[in-house]
Amino acid sequence: MSTQQEDPDPVGDAAGAGEDEGAGRDAGSGHGAGAKEKLRGWFIGRLPAEWFTAAPDIQVDREEITIVGTLAEPAEAGVSAAERAAAAEGRIRRFREESRASRIEIAREAEHRFRRKVSWGVTCADVTEMFTTLSVPVMTRLRQPERRVLDTLVEAGVARSRSDALAWCVRLTGENADAWLARLRTALRQVQEVRDQGPGSA
Repeated sequence: MSTQQEDPDPVGDAAGAGEDEGAGRDAGSGHGAGAKEKLRGWFIGRLPAEWFTAAPDIQVDREEITIVGTLAEPAEAGVSAAERAAAAEGRIRRFREESRASRIEIAREAEHRFRRKVSWGVTCADVTEMFTTLSVPVMTRLRQPERRVLDTLVEAGVARSRSDALAWCVRLTGENADAWLARLRTALRQVQEVRDQGPGSA
């Protein structure tokens, strides 16, 4: 069971109920490169052009679509770093409130169409804020040496539980292996593109 925390945008409530069922199954639940390109294209076309200064960063996995857009920065002239950060936070808050109804509507359409939850976030100046977070449990089996690593983190107070310790390890790996993970994702995309071009893929 996954959980989603929002600001609150009730985007998970019967997404798209009452809409045409056929519309939800075209570019929807596939995981290939082509399906993801269609998904990103749909969002770029669906999002209001005046929201962001450039195309938003759209990340997709099996359960979630994360959209992070960039807002116009506050004026810098004669403004201290603290004032600029406060202005950015204020602009983020204003966008969050003013766009709430539209974001809920777009999220419901997307969840019905693509069968994934939608999470929102924005960046303004040096401030990034996520409005939504989706937590998905991942079951795994660990041998004793691996469990001892998790238990050590719990006993040291680094994590509250084994599951929290495992999440900490994943975050640490991600932070210290960004370049390697980026190359791996690129290689996976290339493999998927080759598969999509293979016999019977039409």
